Formats: sequence, C-alpha cells, structure tokens
Amino acid sequence: MTVGDVDTSKFDPMKYLTEFDYGKVSKLPNGQTLREWDVFAVDQDIEIAPGIFFPAWAYGLKDRAPQVPGPTFRCTEGDRLRFNFSNGSAHPHTIHFHGIHPPSMDGIIPILKTGESFTYEFDAKPFGLHLYHCHTAPLKRHIHKGLYGTFIIDPPTPRTPAKEFVMMMNGFDTNFDGENEVYAVNTVAFHYAKHPIQVKVGEPIRVYLVNITEFDPINSLHLHAAMYKLYRTGTRLDQYEYTDMVTMAQGERHVLEFTLEYPGKHMFHAHQSELAELGWMGFFEAKE
Repeated sequence: MTVGDVDTSKFDPMKYLTEFDYGKVSKLPNGQTLREWDVFAVDQDIEIAPGIFFPAWAYGLKDRAPQVPGPTFRCTEGDRLRFNFSNGSAHPHTIHFHGIHPPSMDGIIPILKTGESFTYEFDAKPFGLHLYHCHTAPLKRHIHKGLYGTFIIDPPTPRTPAKEFVMMMNGFDTNFDGENEVYAVNTVAFHYAKHPIQVKVGEPIRVYLVNITEFDPINSLHLHAAMYKLYRTGTRLDQYEYTDMVTMAQGERHVLEFTLEYPGKHMFHAHQSELAELGWMGFFEAKE
C-alpha cells in the first residue's frame, strides 16, 4: 500500500461515505417540495494518495469546498429539483443528470464558458441510484478530471432502515497517457484499507455503488466472507441478485444490501488485480 495519509481536512473519504446533501428545501404553491442547490465548477488540485496530487476539475456548492467526487445530491421521487450552476473553471462545462427529464434540462446544451450560469430544473424520477457528470467534449477528459457525483432519488415509501454508504469507483491518469496509474473508491487510494469502515455484526448495510472509471472498460466490487443483495440501478425494490461480485461498465450503478455475520475485517476490492493493487481496496471492520 501507499505510505502515510492524505490531508483529510480538504477532502475526507470517510466523511464522504455518509454525507448526503438534500438542498435548500421549500414548498411550491402547488404543495410540491422544491429542493435547490447552488453548484459551481472550478479547477482544483486534489490529493489522491499521500503526496500525490492531481490537477482536477471539481464541482462544489455555495457553502462547501469543491471536491472529487462532487456532492451527493439526494431527494425523493416527485420533488422539484433546481440546480443553479455557475462555471468558475477555465474550461467549458455542464451538468448532465441521469434519469428522466426534459431534453432542455439534460446538460448537453448550453455549454457554459467561464463565468456563465444556467439553471437546471426538473422533477425527480424515477427513484433509484443515478449519477451526474459534465457532458462537454472531450467527454473522457471532462469525466476523468473529476466532474462527477452521485445522485440518489429515494422511493416515495422509504427503503428499510440501514447504515448507508456512497462508494464511487474512480481512477486517475497522473501522466496523461490514457491509462490510469491510481485507482480508488472515493478518490483516495487504499484509504479504507488503512482506515476500515466501522460496522456492527448483524447490522443492515446499504451501499450506493457507482462506477465512473475512465479508460478501463469495466470495474467491479468483490466482498470477502459475505454476500449481498444486488439491486440493479436501484429502480426495483422487488427484484435482486444474491452475489459477492458485480462487474460494471462506466455509468452503471447498483444498490448493495447485506449484513456481516462474523466479526473481523471483511475485505472489498476490484476483482481486476491491477486495479486492486493500485489502490482500489478496503475493509469493512465488523464488531460485536
């Protein structure tokens, strides 16, 4: 593994796991819930391993520093969503949300130049696990540089209670040769191997898993010494697979639900050895 730790005062992967942003909440005249966010994009150096910095492009919020991945937006199906986006980067950017909405709100156009702004507004549907990212050409550069995040739409009747985590699988091409040199879940290589995620034996756990890795056709998650219910895209509550391994292309996302029966450190990692050995590895530490 890497030696030492990153500066978590700027971005804390452990905090990111459970940080959901529900926006500024109000009511429209028709009684519909309105959730509003002020989002910006900037150029930002980020630390992806101890002492290794990457020149990223990052999303931030009015009251929060820019980060990679961007903030996790969360809402309930049927809410009206309003994203006031301004581009503070030296490069043109947009925000493209996965899900169902009018094409005019799809983040393909307008492409915002430095200093320009646009408001995306649409109703949240369907419920499930989605993502957002910049959709400006060249796509592989704008995504790889860090303009992406998780977008959760909860069902009208909430899922069963569980300890919830967001995991976004990503990689970084540090020498810009079209191949990643560092891999991670939530940006920092080996962070959850050095700092295992603390859970309890028998505790219901829910992972919102998203793959945004560029330059590699697939990524994956294998959980050791346990198995999970896999809800593909999270848009169905009544259909799942039972497995310990899932393979995902870029943009795929699934909800994983499980409990750990035995105490100890349960490893999780990509089941492509190169990705695991270059940073995409961690542990859930289950305690009685």
